[in-house]
Amino acid sequence: MGIVTLDQEEARRIAVRAQRLDAAHPSGGIVPLVEHLTFLQLDPTAAVAPSADLIAFTRLGPSYRPEHLAQAMEEDRALYELKAQDDPVQPPFAMVRPVSDLALTLDRMARGPIHAGWRAWLEANPRFRQDVLDRLRDAGPLLSKDIPDTAQVPWQSSGWTHEKNVTHMLELLQGRGEVAVAGRIGRQRTWDLAERIYPSGIEVVPEAEAAPLRDARRLRALGIARPQLVGDAGIPARIEGSDREWRVDPAGIGLPFAGRTALLSPFDRLIHDRVRTQELFGFEYLLEMYKPAAKRRWGYFALPILHDDRLVGKLDATADRTAGVLRVDAVHEDEPFGPAVGDDVDAAIAELAEWQGLTVERR
Repeated sequence: MGIVTLDQEEARRIAVRAQRLDAAHPSGGIVPLVEHLTFLQLDPTAAVAPSADLIAFTRLGPSYRPEHLAQAMEEDRALYELKAQDDPVQPPFAMVRPVSDLALTLDRMARGPIHAGWRAWLEANPRFRQDVLDRLRDAGPLLSKDIPDTAQVPWQSSGWTHEKNVTHMLELLQGRGEVAVAGRIGRQRTWDLAERIYPSGIEVVPEAEAAPLRDARRLRALGIARPQLVGDAGIPARIEGSDREWRVDPAGIGLPFAGRTALLSPFDRLIHDRVRTQELFGFEYLLEMYKPAAKRRWGYFALPILHDDRLVGKLDATADRTAGVLRVDAVHEDEPFGPAVGDDVDAAIAELAEWQGLTVERR
């Protein structure tokens, strides 16, 4: 198939459908959802709700509960946590991924970190690496604070990981497929040997075969993307009004579309690529939690507002769980909402509050 030409509306609808944000809530619960999306990003910020839970709620609706995610990870072992240090197209944050995709990552993981500094530090600390593995084998699962620091060469960094030797070693060994997150106590990870967490008998797919399969899964989840994010997956596409190259999942072209209104996490993959967000949706957005309050335009943890196939504004709200309210400071309208859009946004805010057991309080 040659290059396909899409108008802006069809391109947006392909993206919205692919992210399971159209009118049909997906069935099957949290595990099939993560298998389709390929991951949920974990972030400790819970100004409204933890990002992974908010993303799941916007797809699955009020039937989703945060304990469903914990059960799938810690009891069913259908999902696992991984920090994507070596994936050039995924952010280097903790993620929940489906165990069903492990076969596509284990070969790459076993090759060790691609970062030269990480490789050199591992090579300089063979005894420390073995001490960590032995400690987990004898007493795991363990918190990182319960593992002695026997590093021969401390980890040097200008960031928060400076001399946090145990945590850095655990994350590098996790990236190599040697250890895994067994669960969490509050926000703290517990660690164990990967062989005790991951299922046995996985038929590892060689990296040369796995990479294009990962690209295809990523494009299926995005619908339409720039080639640097999905390689040669799908087919080439032009979007009217854009001079860029695009790849599109052919299975998403020409399908019927029914939209809805959703309040998105700032880490939602519908908006993660700012170039795509601007060119397809004409939507400007930047997470402002790291800005001084006086310099924020939309709020500390403003939620992008999706209505049908358009991104129409941002919700500045905070969940005050002590007071039992979802406090709405502002609804920023990119363009003035008509009565129907306003009603739909109000209904989405009310549903978000009710899901958390809160009432809406407007300032």
